[in-house]
Amino acid sequence: MTSETNTKRIRMERTYDASIEDVWAMWTTKEGIESWWGPEGFRVEVTSLELAPGGALRYAMIAATPETVAFMEQAGMPTSTPATIRFTEVDAPRRLAYLHTADFIPGVAPYDVATVVELHPAPNGVKLVLQFDPMHETLWTERAVAGWTSELGKLEAALVRRHEGGSR
Repeated sequence: MTSETNTKRIRMERTYDASIEDVWAMWTTKEGIESWWGPEGFRVEVTSLELAPGGALRYAMIAATPETVAFMEQAGMPTSTPATIRFTEVDAPRRLAYLHTADFIPGVAPYDVATVVELHPAPNGVKLVLQFDPMHETLWTERAVAGWTSELGKLEAALVRRHEGGSR
């Protein structure tokens, strides 16, 4: 995996031993999203999903371990936060673009973070390229990179579980 930070966009890449269709399903279905989304110590519950330009994904990000609950409480943040993603582009199974509203940061007015996910054939599976806007300050951008690093690892584990379950 590589990670690159600049003033315009953060870019992360990861290659998975999976089919493009399986990786796409993990990003675009309730079951797939709930199996890996959220950094370590968190889980999500999808409440609605309309996969189309102009459609939305609504979910709750939930602190799921005693450590993450304590961190969130110490930071003055709720342990469960509703979130909304608005899809701007859906080109199955290769490209997904969306705006994620960052409305969970104490003392900071809500703002949108643009994110693009691209899937490319690779010699051993699928190359995922993730690009997203930096956050409002360096500390939060670093947290976003750490969160995505964790989530992309969870995605890999979920893909392995999916394959072992016979649905590759």
